[in-house]
Amino acid sequence: MLAKKITLRNFRNIEQAEISFHEGINVLLGDNAEGKTNLLEALYFVSIGKSFRLQHLNELIRFEEKEAFISLDFYAGTRDQSISVLLGNNRVRAAEKNRVRVRRMSEIIGSFRAVLFCPEHLSLIKDGPGERRNFLDIAICAAEPLYLAALQRYHHVLKQRNALIRSAEDNPTLFYETGDVWSKQLAKEGAYIAARRALFIGRAERYMKECFAEMTDAREKPSLCYLGPCMKEISDYADNDKTEKILYDKLSRNMEREWAAGTTLWGIHKDDVEVLLNGRAARTFCSQGQQRSLALALKLAEGELCREETGEYPVFLFDDVLSELDRSRKEYLLKKIKGKQVILTACEAADFAGERCILVKGGSYHQKEE
Repeated sequence: MLAKKITLRNFRNIEQAEISFHEGINVLLGDNAEGKTNLLEALYFVSIGKSFRLQHLNELIRFEEKEAFISLDFYAGTRDQSISVLLGNNRVRAAEKNRVRVRRMSEIIGSFRAVLFCPEHLSLIKDGPGERRNFLDIAICAAEPLYLAALQRYHHVLKQRNALIRSAEDNPTLFYETGDVWSKQLAKEGAYIAARRALFIGRAERYMKECFAEMTDAREKPSLCYLGPCMKEISDYADNDKTEKILYDKLSRNMEREWAAGTTLWGIHKDDVEVLLNGRAARTFCSQGQQRSLALALKLAEGELCREETGEYPVFLFDDVLSELDRSRKEYLLKKIKGKQVILTACEAADFAGERCILVKGGSYHQKEE
């Protein structure tokens, strides 16, 4: 997987830009607030279909403009490919893959695969379950389009079932008549999603341990534990039928509790991943430096799993990562990313002698002269 050229128009502070990348390390060099992260954000958007910084798409459009345009030429598999996206009115107004119009952005997700790591990813370790579920979903969707479809179906059914629960106070008969249909669908989709999440966590743990051991000279041992929807009943989720049955039983036998809560209380929307270091909860007992190293190891593991699943490494996007690492971890990361395509931001060029640097100033991009 290689990003070759990106074209931007009215994206964030970028009026017009065309930036080419080479196969190794590409350093976006400049002061803060000049547009370095904006370029990573555009690359990430065509990969996953959303920003890693904002909720509203209109905020991606340059001030006083009505539309923003992103076009990426990249190499994947055995051929050159392209993606283009037009943003406006707080939505994706048009999108193309290989110059063919697609009806929805989900048809593009997973075509250009990228792994992002930024300082905010400390939240993977120290924040709530939602951050870790989001990490799982993005990582798995990049390699498995069927997972994205199942996730979309699950959340549609969940929305319908929650609406039915809220209406049960006034009309409980309606829930008894139709609730079972939604419960069965939720259990079916949830069983598949739980199986994919459990498999991903098991495989990611292996790579995470390897990366962390290399960073710390094997002084500390991380581990991951999937806290899935049936964790008290089963040890793994390989048997979809068994998981589906357990989930359905939970959903059908506890209607009164759900009515009282006003929401669905069981399912993969409640999942979590416990990150441990030497058997202790990382979010509670680890220092910020240890949490940062764990998050970095987890993101590197994501890249290894993408390679394992698709046969090629994703593009690594690193936003101001080196400034957050001590010298030994910085040296480890620079060694680890050799031979992969990396696009990263930095304020100082000292760590990147001999690498291709792109100077960034006021939303303009120019290759640094040797």
